[in-house]
Amino acid sequence: MNNPFDLSGKIALVTGASRGIGEAIARLLAAQGAHVIVSSRKLDGCETVAAAIRADGGSAEAVACHIGEMEQIERLQREVETRHGRLDILVNNAATNPYFGHIVDTDLGAFQKTLDVNIRGYFFMSAAAAKLMAKNGGGSIINVASVNGVTPGALQGIYSITKAAVISMTKAFARECAPQKVRVNALLPGATDTKFASALFHDPVKLEGALARIPMGRIAEPSEMAGAVLYLASDAASYTTGVALNVDGGYLCS
Repeated sequence: MNNPFDLSGKIALVTGASRGIGEAIARLLAAQGAHVIVSSRKLDGCETVAAAIRADGGSAEAVACHIGEMEQIERLQREVETRHGRLDILVNNAATNPYFGHIVDTDLGAFQKTLDVNIRGYFFMSAAAAKLMAKNGGGSIINVASVNGVTPGALQGIYSITKAAVISMTKAFARECAPQKVRVNALLPGATDTKFASALFHDPVKLEGALARIPMGRIAEPSEMAGAVLYLASDAASYTTGVALNVDGGYLCS
């Protein structure tokens, strides 16, 4: 029986892949045979991850891209098409959360930056990828959203709003891209031990409050998000599109 999780011959692009959840996703996709394009704002971090993948016997390259900048999105997509002629998997993982505080005090700069990366960036990365995938028989797009898109996080108003938009965006793309055999799904991570979330988990009081709402009683490791992405990216999920898969230790059940 063929292994439905085998990604041999696939080209995968992972944004925000220089650390945390993105790095874990890139490593697992490569371990399953994909050639992984490791991308984030800073090339050095991408090179480090790509080199580690190659050292483990995988195939990877590094390309810098700030998805909050339209010209960088366009350049990245051109590079992918020129170098590989195809794209089979896109993981939109890069995100930003520059403001932590009461929603009414959100300033315009933080508001615009969060929308530019978390909504506009995901939208145009997905649009370009879907067009390229359609030329080559289809593909899989996975948008990393958040449980905050379902239940807004305290003092994370604009971030939560953008993640709710990502869930809606996922469903809209899934409906319209299905005829071109492009599947589009979302991952909703719960509390995960990353630098992105370090302000919460390194504060004992905040950590205790967070754990009280998680039935499994702990926060996740980045690697625990990667398995869900592998499923959504692979042929094991060939009839799965438009799904928002929460991987949250039961948080949304509580």
